[in-house]
Amino acid sequence: MTDLLQRLLPTVQKPARYTGGEFNETQKNKADVRVRVAFCFPDTYEIGMSNVGMRILYGVMNQMNGVWCERVFTPWADMEQAMAEHKLPLWALESQDPVKDFDMIAFTIGYEMCYTNILNMLRLAGIPLHASERKGLKNIVFAGGVCAFNPEPMADFIDFFALGEGEEITVEIVSLYDKAKAEDWSKEQFLQEVSHIPGVYVPSFYHHTYHNDGTIAEIKPRDGAPVKVTKRIVENLDEAYFPTKMIVSSTEIVHDRANLEVFRGCIRGCRFCQAGFSCRPVRKKSPEVLFRQAVDTLEDSGHNEITLSSLSTSDYRHLKELTDAIIPYCANHKVNLSVPSLRADNFSRDLMQKLQTLRKSGLTFAPEAGTQRLRDVINKNLTEDEIISSCAKAFEGGWNNVKLYFMLGLPTETDEDVLGIADLVYKVIQTWKEHASNKKRGLRVHVATAYFVPKPHTPFQWEKQITPEEYLRRCRLLKDHFYSKSIEYNYHTPDISRLEAVTARGDRRLGAVIEAAARNGAKLDGWDEYFSYQAWLDAFAECGIDPDFYTVRGFREDEILPWDTVDVGVSKSFLMRERKQAYAGMVTPDCRHSCSGCGANALLQEVECDA
Repeated sequence: MTDLLQRLLPTVQKPARYTGGEFNETQKNKADVRVRVAFCFPDTYEIGMSNVGMRILYGVMNQMNGVWCERVFTPWADMEQAMAEHKLPLWALESQDPVKDFDMIAFTIGYEMCYTNILNMLRLAGIPLHASERKGLKNIVFAGGVCAFNPEPMADFIDFFALGEGEEITVEIVSLYDKAKAEDWSKEQFLQEVSHIPGVYVPSFYHHTYHNDGTIAEIKPRDGAPVKVTKRIVENLDEAYFPTKMIVSSTEIVHDRANLEVFRGCIRGCRFCQAGFSCRPVRKKSPEVLFRQAVDTLEDSGHNEITLSSLSTSDYRHLKELTDAIIPYCANHKVNLSVPSLRADNFSRDLMQKLQTLRKSGLTFAPEAGTQRLRDVINKNLTEDEIISSCAKAFEGGWNNVKLYFMLGLPTETDEDVLGIADLVYKVIQTWKEHASNKKRGLRVHVATAYFVPKPHTPFQWEKQITPEEYLRRCRLLKDHFYSKSIEYNYHTPDISRLEAVTARGDRRLGAVIEAAARNGAKLDGWDEYFSYQAWLDAFAECGIDPDFYTVRGFREDEILPWDTVDVGVSKSFLMRERKQAYAGMVTPDCRHSCSGCGANALLQEVECDA
C-alpha cells in the first residue's frame, strides 16, 4: 500500500473497500507474469464482490500460467474526491498498482446504469475513453456480461466484447493477447485475430448507417468480420471451473455468503425476461458436484450462510436430492441455507419446513401481473389458484411475511389489470386469515411494482414503453385501492427505468450521450444518493438525441435493430412468433413439457438441452 493511500484511508467511508489483502486473493510474482489483467467491476466493492461471475472469471484467469488478474472497483464519491485532490490514479487491489500499468482492462457489465461508471473508471485511471484513441497493445479494453448482448451504446469505448459465458472464451482471448504481446503485434492485427475467436464482437469492424427517420439503414461488416456473432456457452457445468476457494471479503458485502450456482438457463419463457432467453439453453450441475462444491466452499471460507442460485431454483430437477444432502450438513455446522427464485406453481411446503429448521425467513413470489389474462400475455405460466395455494401452504406452515412483485406498463395492460393486483393481494390476505397457523404476529404483505423495460432478445423487444407520467398514474391508481394496514407498497421511480430502456435498446449514437452525461457528473447511477436525472436530460439535449425514440416510439418488426449483429441462440422468427402469441393471449409451454423450437439447442455440441 502506498503511503499516500494509507494517509487517505482514515478519511473515507469503508476503507476496506480499497486495501485488498483478503483471504484467498491471488498474489503472484511480477517477474513470472507476462500478461496483467485489471478486472473492473463498474460499481462499488460490496456489489462487485457479491457477483458470482466475477469470482469465477477471476479464478479462471489466475489459473493461467503467466497471467495475473487483479480486481478493480468503482470508488465511492468520497474516495474519488480524495483521489482527485491528491492526483492518485485508480489502482488494482492485489498489487496496488495503477490500472494504466496493466495490459488488458476487462469490464463485466450486468446493468445498463453502470455505463457512466465505466467511463469514470477509465478517466480516474488516466486512460483515454475512446477505443480509437488507445494505440498499441497497452490498455486493451474489453467487456462482457448480459449488457454486451446489445454492445452498441458502448461501442465507442470498448475495443471488443466477449459474448456469453466467459470460462472458455476468456482463456482464448488472454492466450491470444499473450502471443500478440510476445510477437509485438499491432493493435489492428490483434483485433483482427481476436475477431476470429467465436463469440468476440469488435465494434470498429462494423459500419452503421441511418435513414432520415433515425432508424438503422445498414450494419456493414468489414475486413471479414462475421455478419452475426454468436454467444458462447459452457456445455458441461460439472467440469467447469467453480471458485470453492472464494475470496473472503474483509468488509461486509451485499451478499455476504457462499453462493452455489445450480444450473444455467431457464425452462420458462416469460416474454419480458432478457435473462430467460439470452441464457438458454438449460444446463445443470449434478447434485453430487453441487454438494461437494458447497462443502468445500463453506469449509474454506467460514461462511455461515449459503444460497442456491439460478434464474428459477425450484425448477432444478434434483432440488430435493440436493437439499436432502445439504440441510443436515448445514444443521450440524450451524449454516443457514437460502433457496431464492422459487415459483408459486412448484412451491414445496416440505422443502420450506426443512429450511425452517435452519432459519425462518419471508417468502417471495413474482406473479408479475394481477390478472390471468395479462399473465397469459407475458407467458408467466402461473395461475391465481397456484399463487393462492402456495400462500396457503406457507401460512399453514407458520409464515406471516410474503413479498409479491409485479410490473406496470406491460404490453396490452389496462386499468382492469392494474386493479387486478389489488384484488390478488386481498385474496392473499384472506388466505392468511383462513389458513394461518400463527396469527399472533400478524401479516405483512410487501407489494412492489416495477416500470416495465422492453429488453433486447425478448419477444417484447419491439414494444413501446409507456410514458413516465402514465406509469405514475397507474401506481397511484393501484395505491388508492390498497386499504389494508397489512400492505406495504413500494414502486420504482420512473426516471432510472426510462434511462434503462434507452440504454438497453440504444444504438451507437448513444455513446455521445453517455459521455456527455459522465462529463456532466453522472456516476453511481444505480445509487439514489448520486443519481442525477438532470445530468442525463442535459446530455440528451446537448447531443440532440430524443430518448423517446428508444422508448415510447417502439420498434417495427421490419426495421434493423441495433443488436441484430448479436446472436444469443434464440431466433428472431421465434421471438416474433412469441410476440404474436402474446397479443393472442396464448401461452407457450415451458421447455420441460414441450420444445418450442427457439433454436438455442443448436448451441450444444455434445449434449441435449438439459430441461
